[in-house]
Amino acid sequence: MVTAEENQPVKICCALPSLTTGYGPSHQATQDLAICHSLPNMTIIDPRDADDIIGMVPQITAHDGPVHTRLPRGQGPLGADTSQVRASVPAGQGAGDPRGRGVLIISTGFMTMRALDAAERLAADNVHAAVLHVPTIKPSDTGTILAEAREGGRLVVTAEKHTVVGGLGEAGATTLLTCGVTPTLRMIALPNEFLEAGACRRCTRCTGLTVGKMVERIKDWL
Repeated sequence: MVTAEENQPVKICCALPSLTTGYGPSHQATQDLAICHSLPNMTIIDPRDADDIIGMVPQITAHDGPVHTRLPRGQGPLGADTSQVRASVPAGQGAGDPRGRGVLIISTGFMTMRALDAAERLAADNVHAAVLHVPTIKPSDTGTILAEAREGGRLVVTAEKHTVVGGLGEAGATTLLTCGVTPTLRMIALPNEFLEAGACRRCTRCTGLTVGKMVERIKDWL
């Protein structure tokens, strides 16, 4: 709170974000984006992979203000096969994948990799999906989000590894509605609950954040 109020250049790097620990529900940091989003002056970044982290380090170091960022623990994947969606872009900007006109998946962090996999599976079933990676939750890339969501007839789905309250989904919905853009919008996120602890893979499966479950839900919404 003091860091944000005084706009100090403090960088908060969270190494166990969301469903990444088996230490108990109190250690599942599934509400961190919502808490930080309410603080003035706070920049919030949720990197997709190791490439994102490499790109963001010099930017958050140079940023004159507080930053909250999620850092997945352990060795993260590299996104060499999806360079058009890499997040080594200035804070506030999203990076888009131009494929697809039937569904727009707006994702952040860990869920962008799953969104890209889901798009591939959907394409095999003749469902065209575009992926917009939003590494910076605050300030968000309002211009890109609005431009992509304005493309007529597309189902817009937000995907994040955070509670459905106060994260990317709610921020995106607010952006769209206040600017008069009203696509059909659905959210893929964690429930607003204290979740059961366990291995990340098991918790992800139990909360419906797997690629298979994403594909299933998107098909049901179409």
